[in-house]
Amino acid sequence: MTEPTYRRRMLILGICCLSLLIVSLDNTILNVALPSMQRDFHASVSGLQWTIDAYLVVIASLLLLSGSTADRLGRKRIFRIGLVVFTAGSVLCSLAPGLGWLVVFRMVQAVGGSMLNPVAMSIITNTFSDPRERARAIGVWGGVIGISMAAGPIVGGALVESVGWRSIFWINLPVGLLALVLTARFVPESRAPRPRRVDPVGQLLVIALLGSLTYAIIEGADAGWGSPVIVGCFTLAAVAVAVLARYERRRADPLIDVRFFRSVPFGGATVVAVCAFAALGGFMFLNTLYLQNERDLSALDAGLYMVPMALMCLVFAPVSGRLIGSRGPRLPLVLAGTAMAASAVLLAGFHAQSSDVLLFVSYVLFGIGFGLVNAPITNTAVSGMPRTQAGVAAAVASTSRQIGQ
Repeated sequence: MTEPTYRRRMLILGICCLSLLIVSLDNTILNVALPSMQRDFHASVSGLQWTIDAYLVVIASLLLLSGSTADRLGRKRIFRIGLVVFTAGSVLCSLAPGLGWLVVFRMVQAVGGSMLNPVAMSIITNTFSDPRERARAIGVWGGVIGISMAAGPIVGGALVESVGWRSIFWINLPVGLLALVLTARFVPESRAPRPRRVDPVGQLLVIALLGSLTYAIIEGADAGWGSPVIVGCFTLAAVAVAVLARYERRRADPLIDVRFFRSVPFGGATVVAVCAFAALGGFMFLNTLYLQNERDLSALDAGLYMVPMALMCLVFAPVSGRLIGSRGPRLPLVLAGTAMAASAVLLAGFHAQSSDVLLFVSYVLFGIGFGLVNAPITNTAVSGMPRTQAGVAAAVASTSRQIGQ
């Protein structure tokens, strides 16, 4: 396959960014709508957590399978299937008659979502062969998360206030259809030269690990941390980790190639991703509930409060990409960790929520840190791996993000 022209490479990048936009926008909008869902469904906080975490468990469990399947069967093909499933799942979510059905339909969304981001990143990696150009492209990719964070709370708040929370899922329909049409027209097909075999045992072990761990964390407070069910879930998660590591080492084509983690940059990027996205997940979930339930703000006003954080993420994501291209990933990672830690100190140590000024500063610092952290994580994860393994490497990086959340 010949190298695409610069204009076509930019177009492919834009199409891949559309897929990231609908997935990221869906998550940021959903956070703003949680209090409205809570009132309509008379849901508990743990019930609200499941609307987010059921999605995350499924997507984290299937990302590796989707990445390796795309490398084997064709990245364009899997990407298009993912767009169809995610868009259909969004429509079903808008029609959910109860909280249980919403959780189920969110899982349908997740099946499609697992085929989007890692496969799109694999397409980008194979489209942009020059390291500097790739770093800038990944910076643009990270900037889309900033756009979703900036637009999500405002759009979500406006929709919830004017139409209702169900409308937050409708926005995925036109964007998903546009991405589907553009993908069919402009994205070239690509696949790994040596297909990897399916690893069903490894896949089941990953599902057991993430499912049991998530259930224990969410339900532990209500059931009791020492209850047999919760202790059993933690035990199952620990056993699944041990068996998975031992089993995958023996396979010729493992679902998770543990040799990846011999690379210090790759292993470090994975750990940073877990920590950064754990911070993001807690930040978005708790701040949304705090602003609406404790400060009695409307959904739109709560969204506007979050704009400073989102704008900083939007501004600093492409800055991070340029820093990677000129200085490498270490500097943006150090700056990101410093800014996010300072935000946490303000919120936890100085009770920033008691003052609008301190709250604003903490939001700005968090946005700067998160804007800087995403691009070096992705760049480090995929740049040190062979291009034939790009789908799996990108999927491992994406999985670590979902595990953190």
